[in-house]
Amino acid sequence: MTGDLWPEWVRSLRAISQTGLHFSRDPFDTERYEEVREVASQILQRHSNLSREEIVTLDASDLGYATPKVDVRGAIIRDGGILMVREISDFGLWTLPGGWADPNETPSEAVVREIYEESGYRARALKLVGVYDRDKQGLVPPYPFHIYKHFFLCEIVGGSPRESVETSQIEFFPEDSLPNLSVSRVSAALIRRCFAHQRQRELPTDFD
Repeated sequence: MTGDLWPEWVRSLRAISQTGLHFSRDPFDTERYEEVREVASQILQRHSNLSREEIVTLDASDLGYATPKVDVRGAIIRDGGILMVREISDFGLWTLPGGWADPNETPSEAVVREIYEESGYRARALKLVGVYDRDKQGLVPPYPFHIYKHFFLCEIVGGSPRESVETSQIEFFPEDSLPNLSVSRVSAALIRRCFAHQRQRELPTDFD
């Protein structure tokens, strides 16, 4: 199987199955959609590090019409450096604070919450830098679901640096001296876009 295509195939099969199971009222159609989901699960298990139990949990967490997940990232630039956190779960690599948006949150509320949880700083969102399709940004490894990443320029309004259950270090880094990045979450190119928007606030929001 072509390594570059299997994540797209899995996402398509999972979306067909999930949406079909949501709308189907016919027991025979429901059975077929369950079979489609099983095929997707087998492909995912063979070509990823996920266990069968993790895949079952993943399937159970996605209900209703299939739609991309939302990831938010906060870019706080102060004195020429950008705030980054060191991820415990990713071998100590660095990223912008952020994560999944929760239900009943606006995107800006989500990024403010994530910044506080991961860095200890209270923040305010100032500008949406961009909404990006994760698959088009060169981030690896591939995910079994589709992700839209929202990057916000933010500013500190309170708090102080504090480690968390997810992060082991909080630091500011200049644009030309970034640390080893968690490339499943952020890239140097995306960080450079945040610096560009900080320098030119009139830049339009990036998309795609």
